[in-house]
Amino acid sequence: DSLLQEIGVNESKMNIAIKEIEARLPHYAKGPIVKGFGRGSSELGFPTANFSEDVIEKLPQELVGGIYFGFGKVDDGPVHDMVMSVGWNPFYKNEKRAMETHIIHKYDGDLYGKMLSVIMVGFLRAEANYDSLEKLVEAIESDIKNGQKHNLEEKFATFKTDQFFCS
Repeated sequence: DSLLQEIGVNESKMNIAIKEIEARLPHYAKGPIVKGFGRGSSELGFPTANFSEDVIEKLPQELVGGIYFGFGKVDDGPVHDMVMSVGWNPFYKNEKRAMETHIIHKYDGDLYGKMLSVIMVGFLRAEANYDSLEKLVEAIESDIKNGQKHNLEEKFATFKTDQFFCS
């Protein structure tokens, strides 16, 4: 009985946390792409564009520890779907917060120094630990599918043409 109560308490805490996160979205971020931890492409097969500390410091406190979806563009290029990991990346035991953006588009060459503009429009899930690289890759593939599906919803799709991407 107490286990069921505990599940209920944790579920209501999670619902409150999700409401706090959603209250801070959309979140707009822009800055030059910097070198990350160098594992997105090499270890996972999902290249990520990383923001510098000054962009990360502007991130609202509520927007940590999770996977987000939205839209992003590099320099003056087209706007694409993106998913972003925000937080400590427990699989790698990071000591710093990170905003790792995976733009769902194939780029030639590296993007260091180019301007990244993103709008985080929704929250997919909380951060999680994975006991294998394969399980982490499966989760990322699922996040990409879910993010793309949500971006088609009317309440999110309008952000793809937001004025922010024209500045």
